[in-house]
Amino acid sequence: MQTRIAAIGTELRHHAPFTLFGAATGIVCMLLFHNAGEAVNHRLFQVFHPAHVVLSAIVTASLFKIYEKKVSLVKLVVIGYFGAVGVATLSDCILPFFGESILGVAVPSHADLHDHEETGEAHDHGTAGHEAHSDEAGGAVRPRLHLGFIEDWYVVNPAAFVGILVAYFWPRTKFPHAAHVLVSTWASSFHMLMNTHAELTATMLVGVFVVLFISVWLPCCFSDIVFPLLFVKSAPLHLHGVAEPEAAHEHRS
Repeated sequence: MQTRIAAIGTELRHHAPFTLFGAATGIVCMLLFHNAGEAVNHRLFQVFHPAHVVLSAIVTASLFKIYEKKVSLVKLVVIGYFGAVGVATLSDCILPFFGESILGVAVPSHADLHDHEETGEAHDHGTAGHEAHSDEAGGAVRPRLHLGFIEDWYVVNPAAFVGILVAYFWPRTKFPHAAHVLVSTWASSFHMLMNTHAELTATMLVGVFVVLFISVWLPCCFSDIVFPLLFVKSAPLHLHGVAEPEAAHEHRS
């Protein structure tokens, strides 16, 4: 057990530098699309979050199928779905939401509130129910947790099943972990942008960077390394510095 924990720690350290780079690209996304509007940011979230689910489903279901050898499609679907959708929801929705709440990104300036009152932008995003919640007493705005597998179920859930089917028929499909990290970072960025009405000051951007790093680093590594092997009997973790089967190499960059 201690060997496994130490090995997981080694793997987390190995992935930290690229995750830092991914978080930096997330900051660039937020700077570029800060004024694009919630509808645009929601559409982009609907692109990157399902893409993250597909990639996560492929690697989770593939690793399980490779190590378990004989596995039913039903069991593969259950593990692949919860491993992909569960981890992607944590990474792209739940952790960013907590970050938004702590950082106060949803609190607009007085000028922004005035503009919203005049133009009605807060109620015209093309998708009902996706605006940040307003406090009737003081006009403060609260971030809103957007759960993709529920609110965008028609995109996210099929994406998970597509990834599982790929893993079922081609479990040795080469999977770049780098792509998983980048796509997850961008999905998290656009979730934050859907709630962002405050000025992106230097202090705010530092906080956002930390939130993006945490949101991607732990969940993605857990999804790609630990989760699928929790259900395999006597399977070694495919970690750096540990003897690895050839199949495991095909799922990492």
